[in-house]
Amino acid sequence: MTPLLAHAAEAARDPYSYVDPELAAALKKFPQGEPPNAKNLASIRAGDQDAPPSGPPELQPRKLTIPGKGGTEITVFVVDPTPTGKNRPATIYIHGGGYITGRAGNSLRLLQDAAKTTNSLVVSVDYTLAPDVHFPVSLEQNYAALAWLNHNEAELGIDPARIAVLGDSAGGGHAAMLAIAARDRKEFKLAFQCLIYPMLDDRTGSTRQMPPYMGHFLWTAAANKFGWTSLLGQPAGSASPPPGSVPARLKDLSGLPPTFIGVGSIDLFCDEDIEYARRLTMAAVPTELLIVPGAYHGFDIVAPEARLTLQFMETWRNALKRGLGIA
Repeated sequence: MTPLLAHAAEAARDPYSYVDPELAAALKKFPQGEPPNAKNLASIRAGDQDAPPSGPPELQPRKLTIPGKGGTEITVFVVDPTPTGKNRPATIYIHGGGYITGRAGNSLRLLQDAAKTTNSLVVSVDYTLAPDVHFPVSLEQNYAALAWLNHNEAELGIDPARIAVLGDSAGGGHAAMLAIAARDRKEFKLAFQCLIYPMLDDRTGSTRQMPPYMGHFLWTAAANKFGWTSLLGQPAGSASPPPGSVPARLKDLSGLPPTFIGVGSIDLFCDEDIEYARRLTMAAVPTELLIVPGAYHGFDIVAPEARLTLQFMETWRNALKRGLGIA
């Protein structure tokens, strides 16, 4: 069979045939709307509601205001299971949403989970979404959380040498940007970056196309193009994105913190995440890569009780604990 015929045969297959059966069953019940675009973005955001937290009193999030760049104020959520502790690790969690949707309040249970898993302080920034603002506004807001932790380390009882960043999807992209900024500015250090199916390359879906079975569900090439264009303030895949805005375009990855990357095999981001892990490894950055077979973007949200989801979550939790120096 010629490559052209093979590609045509591949495209004709049922997209669900590439999905793990347990994840496919959950996906078929999950509502899938039109990909975000300039016309429907407002309506998508209107349906974006905060998820109520659960758990015991010591894991209840607090909503605080911290100083930002240029005298601004930034809203954060903090979960601190042991507020009287000393020399504890801390984690900055950055929420996803394609750079264009979502809010910190959507992920309060994940904050609680990370705090419980690591017994450490977890903070999440309610950063301003694109295209309301363009890069680097959201980066500076997330960087402000890193600065706040360091400037208040004694009061918060944290060890500034044990601060990690955790993010999923666009939050993983933001986390990678924050790690790059911390390395380059040399003001504060990050001990670890935990990137959950991170959004790292604006060329994916714009100037670089993926096979039809990658990115078919939930986050598509069209959505990716719109998300990156919104963040950058210029067309995704342009020759010269703003410095520090696209982690995959960074020429030198040396000196970044140890890294975990996890992604599904049919996620739109699979190829770019594998390549980023490869380049980190070649730059002598300790890197762990997990590829989940038959998993689409956000599979852990769609199928939280699936076997692959439980294995995936245990793996990244353990990686985060190791990155924070927790046995």
